[in-house]
Amino acid sequence: MTRFDEPLIKALDPKTAKPLESSLNLSTVGDLLRHYPRRYAERGELTALDALEVDEHVTVVGEVSRLMRKPMRNRAGTWLEVEVVDGRRNTIYLSFFGKVSHVVEGRLKPGTRAMFSGKVGRFGRGERAKWQLNHPEFEPFEETDSSAAEFAAAPVPIYPAAGGVTSWVIRRAIGVVLDTLGPLPDPLPAELRSRRRLPGLADALEAVHRPRDQGDIARARTRLKFDEAFVLQAVLARRRQAAAAWPATPRPGLPDGLLADFDARLPFQLTDGQVAVGAEVAAELAKDHPMHRLLQGEVGAGKTVVALRAMLQVVDSGGQAALLAPTEVLAQQHHRSITRMLGDLGTGGVFGGTAVTLLTGSMGAAGRRVALLDAASGAAGIVVGTHALLQEHVQFADLGLVVVDEQHRFGVEQRDALREKAGDGRPHVLVMTATPIPRTVAMTVFGDLEVSTLTQLPAGRAPITTHVVPVSDKPHFLDRTWERIREEVGLGRQAYIVCPRIGDLEGDEGDLGGGAQEPDEERRPPLAVLEVAPMLAGGPLSGLRVEVLHGRLPPEEKDAVMRAFTRGEVDVLVATTVIEVGVDVPNASVMVIMDADRFGVSQLHQLRGRVGRGGLPGLCLLVTDFPVGTPARDRLDAVAGTLDGFELSRVDLEQRREGDVLGAAQSGRKSSLKMLRLLRDEDVISDARAEAAGLLSGDPELSGHPELRAEIDRLLGDDRADYLEKA
Repeated sequence: MTRFDEPLIKALDPKTAKPLESSLNLSTVGDLLRHYPRRYAERGELTALDALEVDEHVTVVGEVSRLMRKPMRNRAGTWLEVEVVDGRRNTIYLSFFGKVSHVVEGRLKPGTRAMFSGKVGRFGRGERAKWQLNHPEFEPFEETDSSAAEFAAAPVPIYPAAGGVTSWVIRRAIGVVLDTLGPLPDPLPAELRSRRRLPGLADALEAVHRPRDQGDIARARTRLKFDEAFVLQAVLARRRQAAAAWPATPRPGLPDGLLADFDARLPFQLTDGQVAVGAEVAAELAKDHPMHRLLQGEVGAGKTVVALRAMLQVVDSGGQAALLAPTEVLAQQHHRSITRMLGDLGTGGVFGGTAVTLLTGSMGAAGRRVALLDAASGAAGIVVGTHALLQEHVQFADLGLVVVDEQHRFGVEQRDALREKAGDGRPHVLVMTATPIPRTVAMTVFGDLEVSTLTQLPAGRAPITTHVVPVSDKPHFLDRTWERIREEVGLGRQAYIVCPRIGDLEGDEGDLGGGAQEPDEERRPPLAVLEVAPMLAGGPLSGLRVEVLHGRLPPEEKDAVMRAFTRGEVDVLVATTVIEVGVDVPNASVMVIMDADRFGVSQLHQLRGRVGRGGLPGLCLLVTDFPVGTPARDRLDAVAGTLDGFELSRVDLEQRREGDVLGAAQSGRKSSLKMLRLLRDEDVISDARAEAAGLLSGDPELSGHPELRAEIDRLLGDDRADYLEKA
């Protein structure tokens, strides 16, 4: 009997097993049986050759009468034509091309009787036109016509394949292991299966791979989908239990400390959402186990103020807070804005010291020494920095809170490196994002994070209008774009122009993984800041004050350019995505994004959030040469169609997938989820979460459910278990 965990090399012929492992990473029987069909082809009813209709999907039975290898018309090489007759003077021709044709030539010898399934067509003209099937599936047989009828009625599983491993090779391999498979341990408790009327695991695997009808497929998918959701929810429930047991220093704050003074000096009123979320965060900071909360909200919803109030509560409690930003521009912006908001409360020495220190990788030696000393001694209550904060020699006196801005820009290992600087206990963690990336949305719905959401925009935020500028269809629209910028500048306003790269192919910035999906071998290189800026300054924007900003500028030059733009001394800033988050210039009213199709949905939404911040109506123009109907253009139209960042996160998720919710992948990579889809299966996930929580509450160690515990161990493995410990 074959075991579920048995290596494929022992269960199958090595000529089959080795390609399955090398091409599809399927190394065990369980891996192979969890390689589910991507879809099912309906063979349809057995069709007589004299009753064919063009474009109909048919299954016919016939006998191979002859094979003819013919030359290709427009290139070197040959193709194979197979003549099939049905015994009633009816003929159909099968066409095979490429390497497959040689395989077929060895299997379909004259006299072979078989069933053939595919879409039928006609080639030729008039009475000489012939019936044809291109690359049909076929199954030689020596059985009765009743077997043929059974073959024709069953859905045909079509598997995700790879080079050298075809769908039918996978299907045959799965048939071999199913025929020899021994008893399977079932991770779902029998009581749960009975109550939810779910088939056993062995029956579900048989039905999903060798279904008799659509009902088999539906029942199998329901069971296997629930498996994935339930096991994942059990993992996350155990993690929440473990997190509740981790120690953390409570940070309750003071009734008359820095936070109270800060609130009294605020020149604006907090929104109801900021007050409510602030109360949630304050309550968790006061507990003796670490907060792990996601704060998500629209661009400009006031997340930074919520985070600063949390940091002040920690400082009031005698601890320190670190704010981790993905870029130097954003770190500098945070440092300036926090210092400005705190005023003399941020000068140090007040109520235990609230100096706000900046630490970045490109700081000079003298400034770096001062920043390191302030962090290590506790003189700095708030330390703002980039990846430089993660380095081993950076120490804190008492790190109580880690705030991670735009958390998707940091890997799990990077965030963990900062969290480890808290000493014996764990710091509280607050991660912020304006548009949840796919993996964040996945973890949110799967219930792994406590979530706070800001949906209310502060008073004074103006609406932003977004339009797609289709230069391939209407090139004159680009001329109108530059005119529009001149009009805004003429009214005393300012504009951003964003390009995908700096000035050479090695200079790309940011993760443009959500960009165009179409093949782009023939496309020109992405537009660059150092090319676009002089072209505009000497052409359609001549006479305007145009400056550039990108990640390879020296820090002091970046800071100088940003300060000049903030003071209104620059009309147009041509930049890369260094201005994606955190940059706040109220007078900027126009954002033009060149080659917008090369950016992800989240980036586009973040970028346009840089305008409309000072009461002036914002305008965002997405320039692209992709025509209507392409996926890239659909994505841009979706961004132009809504300002709802949470709706856009769903668009992003649909296009990029949720990534591996148990691993380090952010999105678009191989997922441990085979059938479960976040948006489509939210009800399944919700039900599974309730079932898993109920089971874990009565059996935290799963001592009474060894099959489930074994499945969790298999799913996680050493790497993923370590990931979850860090996440």
